[in-house]
Amino acid sequence: MRGILALIAAIALAVPACAEDAVSFRLNWYMGGAHAPFFLGKERGFYRDAGIDLTINEGRGSANTAQVVAAGTDTFGLADSSSVMRLVSKDAGIRTVMSLLNTSAFGVISLAETGIHTPKDLEGKKLAITAGDALTQLFPAFAGFNKLDTSRISLVQIDPAGKVVALLEKRVDAILGGLDEQYFLVKQKGFNPAGMAFAKNGANTVGLTILTQDATIAGKPDLVRRFIVATQKSWEAAKADPDAAIAALLKAKQGLDFESQKNQLVTDLPNLWSPATEGKPIGWGAPSDWESTLKLLKQYGNLETDKQASAFFTNDFLPK
Repeated sequence: MRGILALIAAIALAVPACAEDAVSFRLNWYMGGAHAPFFLGKERGFYRDAGIDLTINEGRGSANTAQVVAAGTDTFGLADSSSVMRLVSKDAGIRTVMSLLNTSAFGVISLAETGIHTPKDLEGKKLAITAGDALTQLFPAFAGFNKLDTSRISLVQIDPAGKVVALLEKRVDAILGGLDEQYFLVKQKGFNPAGMAFAKNGANTVGLTILTQDATIAGKPDLVRRFIVATQKSWEAAKADPDAAIAALLKAKQGLDFESQKNQLVTDLPNLWSPATEGKPIGWGAPSDWESTLKLLKQYGNLETDKQASAFFTNDFLPK
């Protein structure tokens, strides 16, 4: 009997444990509250349990993230739907596999004292934009729907990191930014911000999505499924305990303000769903939302493509 047990033990030692898949995940921007669920999921072992050794990298904008994923630098990326659509329209070989935020957090941010309460109030004002970013690409849809005279709006090109500073120094009257991010940065600095959401003013689009290469979808479908399941668990956990999610984020990047980052996360949690995705699992994308996003970009955002909305996203890898 002892000989048999010894043989079994020897065989067990000789067989290597299943290696985890090394996966790199590129965020859309510098680490912040909207990214906290991923760090919570990593801390609690959701990705490890899915056989994934996850590395999370900071981003420099959705467009850049979509490009580096298309180039194969990172396995998965977090990027706004409009940035994904623009690259897919050029046959970049990527696709959204998880529609994470189905309501956009993009909008116009100003100081309350400026008196910008409606889209029309932007006329005669200075608005900070960043060339090529998703916000600036969507602004024409916001302006068009609200019939703004854009010739009366002075567009000031500013680097993303400098927008809030320009607003606080009153070099501009408003900025294009995230109501889940820059809005709370303004508040953190002791000012009273005001915000107008694109989503509530005729220009809602699918927000942040998770994308990967077509080659990964075709060659490693099980990896895509496992990543999605772990991500769903991570966001469910963050929804149940936002404080724990922010604590996990702050371990990864020190120096961030706890309350400001928590406000960002709590603001984004309802954006997981749109009216068309209510009752659906986290990450499920509604064809109607993608069709609406495509229509807005073609009508106002100079997107030229004959592709149907189904070419840009899939729900096939979400658990049934």
